[in-house]
Amino acid sequence: MDSARSEILARIRAARGSRPANASVPREYDTARAVDDPLALFVERVEEYRAVVHRVSEEELPERIHDCLMRREASAVVAPPDLPEPWRVGGIRWLLDEPPLTVSEVDSADGVVTGCAVAVAETGTIVLDAGLAQGRRMLTLVPDYHLCVVHAERIEVSVPEALRRLDPVRPLTFVSGPSATSDIELDRVEGVHGPRTLEVLVVGA
Repeated sequence: MDSARSEILARIRAARGSRPANASVPREYDTARAVDDPLALFVERVEEYRAVVHRVSEEELPERIHDCLMRREASAVVAPPDLPEPWRVGGIRWLLDEPPLTVSEVDSADGVVTGCAVAVAETGTIVLDAGLAQGRRMLTLVPDYHLCVVHAERIEVSVPEALRRLDPVRPLTFVSGPSATSDIELDRVEGVHGPRTLEVLVVGA
C-alpha cells in the first residue's frame, strides 16, 4: 500500500513539474454579467426549482413571515440565536439554537427560518455560510420546511460574483430549491437530503 501511495504521489509531483505551489491561476471566464433586473431573474429561477417565492418590502417582512408560518400551521420553529427580533413573530414557539438543540429537537420542529449569506440570480441558488441569521448547517438540513429571507442587496448575478463575497473556509451550503433526488427510474423524491419545502421571501424593490 505504501509503495502504491508513493508511486501515485511521485507521478503527481512529476506532472506538476517545477511550477510553484503559489502559482497564479488564470481567470479568463466571465466574472460579471449585465442583467437588467437580477432580482426578477433570481425569483424566476428559484420558482423553476418548485420553491415558493414572495417579493416583499422590509416593512411587510414580519407580517409575511407570520403569514407563511400560519399557512403551514407551524407552532414550533427552529431559528439561529441571532435571528432578528422583528422576524420572531408572535403565535410561534421559537426554538433558538442556544444552547445547541439536539437532532431530535430540530427534527420535531415544524420548520426553520433563516437569512442567507448571498444568492445567485442566474442559478436560483441560495448560499448559507453559518453567518448572521443562518445558524449551524444542521438547522437547515433536518427540518422539512425552510423559510429563507433573501435581501436584494445579497443577490449577485453570477456564481463568480457570489463567490467573491464568500469566505472559502466557512461551511458553505448551496441551496437550489427543495431537496430532491431521483432513483434509477427517474422518479423524483423530495426531502431526502434536506427540506422538502423551500419558501423564499425576497426583500427589495
